[in-house]
Amino acid sequence: MVSGALPLLLPPLLLGLLLLLPPPLPGLTSRATVCPAACRCYSATVECGALRLRVIPPGIPPGTQTLFLQDNSIARLEPSTLAQLSALRHLYLHNNSLRALESGAFRAQPRLLELALTGNRLRGLRGSAFAGLAQLRVLYLAGNQLARLLDFTFLHLPRLQELHLQENSIELLENQALAGLSSLALLDLSRNQLGTISREALQPLASLQVLRLTENPWRCDCALHWLGTWIKEGGQRLLSSRDKKITCAEPPRLALQSLLEVSGSSLICIPPTVHIEPLELTASLGEDLRVACQASGYPQPLVTWRKVFQPREGRPQAQARPEGRAPGLGGPGTRDTGSGMLFLTNITLEHAGKYECEATNAGGIARMPFHLLVNASKQRSLEPPSSPVPVARPPGSASQHDTGSMAFRALGLATQTAIAAAIALLALTALLLAAMICRRRRRRKKAQAPPGEGALFVNDYSDGPCTFAQLEELRDERGHEMFVIDRSKPLFAPGPEEAPANSGRTEGPAPGLRLPPRVAYEIHC
Repeated sequence: MVSGALPLLLPPLLLGLLLLLPPPLPGLTSRATVCPAACRCYSATVECGALRLRVIPPGIPPGTQTLFLQDNSIARLEPSTLAQLSALRHLYLHNNSLRALESGAFRAQPRLLELALTGNRLRGLRGSAFAGLAQLRVLYLAGNQLARLLDFTFLHLPRLQELHLQENSIELLENQALAGLSSLALLDLSRNQLGTISREALQPLASLQVLRLTENPWRCDCALHWLGTWIKEGGQRLLSSRDKKITCAEPPRLALQSLLEVSGSSLICIPPTVHIEPLELTASLGEDLRVACQASGYPQPLVTWRKVFQPREGRPQAQARPEGRAPGLGGPGTRDTGSGMLFLTNITLEHAGKYECEATNAGGIARMPFHLLVNASKQRSLEPPSSPVPVARPPGSASQHDTGSMAFRALGLATQTAIAAAIALLALTALLLAAMICRRRRRRKKAQAPPGEGALFVNDYSDGPCTFAQLEELRDERGHEMFVIDRSKPLFAPGPEEAPANSGRTEGPAPGLRLPPRVAYEIHC
């Protein structure tokens, strides 16, 4: 009976033992219950590739070591996205839509060994983007849209062994761009837009074993002379038979030739020259200004504008330093291939000073200064004039804005023209005022003097003299008075004899006096 009752007692006993056991640890929870939707999870790997994802899905187990997110549409990678995945060793984000990497995006992955970012839309890289990846061994950045690698971009990757940068649009590799990569063994820069590379750029690569530089439009000039010499002296051990075919794209006389076959005397440079016209310019307050700096040389120089700060009196003299953003400048110092434009908008007094255009290429450096003067006459013109009536000057006296004076020459062409027009307008106004005053005086004299005297008329001398008797006074529709000469009338109108014109009396002719013969007078005012 005991043996038959034992099977009936086992289930309750097992149930009681299970209830007495402690709960399972979080790390031992079944992975199937925490795997993101549509993803596949097994062991320490999560597979979420080709799911049309726009963001990294939530719910990825914290203990994941390998994460596949390739072939999706992920466009942004924020630092908080991967904050819980500190155990990651391999992260595959190739063939997505990433345009930029946020600062510290991988700071929470100190154990990451391999990072794949191939086939995205990255246009630039910040040095802080790879902060925290001290253990990273392989970095794939091929097939993006990178154009420039700036200084210290990979400074936080001391143990990186492979750096794949092929199939981008890299045209500039700054001298310190690869600083910190002392453990790098493979560098692939093939199929980019590199025209040159400096010896300083490769100096930090003490452990380099493989270098790929093919399929770039190399410019075979004096700046690339070192590369051919370096390859011949021992660098060829880093290049495979295919990688040794570094072909020149320019100058045209060396096109399609191998760099290793070109003699050193053929690798030449022409130092730059700079031209600015004019070298000094005066601008008015509130104006916009654009100054062109033309540079020539081979290779085509890079042109940079900067403002030179002059030391004040009493302070130690300092060297000119480039300014990141000059007042009113539309951006930082402009760099261009062959020409640079200085843009100044809404000019103020702070814009005045000395600017410098600098052109650099492998052959040397050329600089040229440009002086900007700011005319503050716009503010002075708002002040009321000291006298409402212009003061006449002697014929030989100099004007306040004499064209020979320094003050007038410092003004712009438009300002000089405006001043000249204002002076002419004031002179014309003075003449009109004088004519009106003279006319009113004649009217008063005409009302007091005998008929025929004090009239104002103009004789053009075209058909002989005229007298007051031949003038007819007319008025137009606005009431303006004018005189018209009627040559059909006699020179002297019939009438009683008058007193002489120089008698100086206004009461009328004295009775009993005989007047002298009449004479035709011409009156001018």
